[in-house]
Amino acid sequence: MSSLAAAAAAAEPSATTFFSVQARVEPGLMPRVLELFAKRGLVPDLWHSAVVRPGRLTIDIEVAGLGDTAEYVANCMRQISGVELVLTV
Repeated sequence: MSSLAAAAAAAEPSATTFFSVQARVEPGLMPRVLELFAKRGLVPDLWHSAVVRPGRLTIDIEVAGLGDTAEYVANCMRQISGVELVLTV
């Protein structure tokens, strides 16, 4: 790879993954989701959470830099107690 091609590849922004999580409202749920990014040295670019109706929590997350591990992280989220649905884009 030429140095010009290497510089262009390095300048490309890393792929961004979007997660939408639906879960029961539980106090420890959000820290457990956030921990999946923190232990990979990542801080989500966007985090929006809201109680949409009594007992129901939605979390929308946007994070760059996961690459091939995005689906693995989504599967880890699905294993968290209280998480009912995880969608990724």
